[in-house]
Amino acid sequence: MKTKQLTLAAMMTAFVFVATFVPKIPIPLGYAHLGDAAIFLSVIFGGRRVGILSGVIGSALADFLSGFPIWIVPTILIKAAEAEIFWRLREKNFLLSLITASLVMAAGYTLAGAFLYDSLSAGLASTPGLLLKAAVNIFVVIVLSRAIKNFGRL
Repeated sequence: MKTKQLTLAAMMTAFVFVATFVPKIPIPLGYAHLGDAAIFLSVIFGGRRVGILSGVIGSALADFLSGFPIWIVPTILIKAAEAEIFWRLREKNFLLSLITASLVMAAGYTLAGAFLYDSLSAGLASTPGLLLKAAVNIFVVIVLSRAIKNFGRL
């Protein structure tokens, strides 16, 4: 990884962490945040590697410091999959790639919750909050990515 890419990865990791750690909205089994939008923006502006690294590290650090260390391993797997899916599909259909990656995230956390708490109903209890969080993050990334791209044209 070159210095420029490493620097961008570090900055985007901090961005993912702050977007995940600061706006904590309680939902069953955890909290909602804007970290997914930060991950998508990391992929858009930094590419696959930067998106996956910043998503995994920033999100896992936020889980740890938020008092949810039990979620670190699922978070690493889910955020890596989310960034990878978005990366692979974004060129074909931007909105569909956001939706697909977000649905994978919601399904991943639902299944992880069911596994960690040994209860499918516990996992399913978080699904509405995860889907709402996904919708908000999709909206935010669409608005911010357009604004940032337009700002670069000035």
